[in-house]
Amino acid sequence: MTRLMDIGLDRLRNMVLDMAELSQNTVSTAIDSYVQGRDLRDRIYGWSEELRMLQDEVSELAVELIARYQPVATDLRFIKSCMEVAYGFSRFGRYAHDISEVVSIFGELSGCDRQVVQDAGAQAKDMIALSIKAFTERNIEMASRLKKMDDVVDNLYLDFVKKSANEREANLKCVVSGTLILRYLERIADHATYVAETVPYIVSGERAARK
Repeated sequence: MTRLMDIGLDRLRNMVLDMAELSQNTVSTAIDSYVQGRDLRDRIYGWSEELRMLQDEVSELAVELIARYQPVATDLRFIKSCMEVAYGFSRFGRYAHDISEVVSIFGELSGCDRQVVQDAGAQAKDMIALSIKAFTERNIEMASRLKKMDDVVDNLYLDFVKKSANEREANLKCVVSGTLILRYLERIADHATYVAETVPYIVSGERAARK
């Protein structure tokens, strides 16, 4: 016989997975808008707001499930993790909107070397996809890969800042826009790592130590 709790958990899981798909598309569109030089701020803002509202709905359902059924062990850990993951997906939307704001503010950036942003963006998109897959499958080994991937984005960001600081003839517009976008991508990568960190907690109750 199906538990009412299980029905609620399935609904919660589906809501989070809907957020996962939307957040992944939002970040990808923001990165593509920079690479292609297109102003998609309004579209991305709309998706960002939708993610924020979905996060509220996930939190409300999670609290309702805890209050009504008083779950323990794995069920409780899953519910708590869904709230954390929903927050992460909402942040993806927020940072994607920030990226689109940079594109809108600075306008034409075709004269800038955008390779480092493309590299960091590709890595961030891979991290989001992997974190979602690890969460969905509750795969600890898969989740463990995110930390090294995160280090790659961190290094791309720091190397760009150091290189720009030492270039006397650097184009200020390119430097500022590139630094801002890389910073947002670095934060997206961080939140993808946080999503993956919920996996061992759901499975065993253990939290990975953060540096």
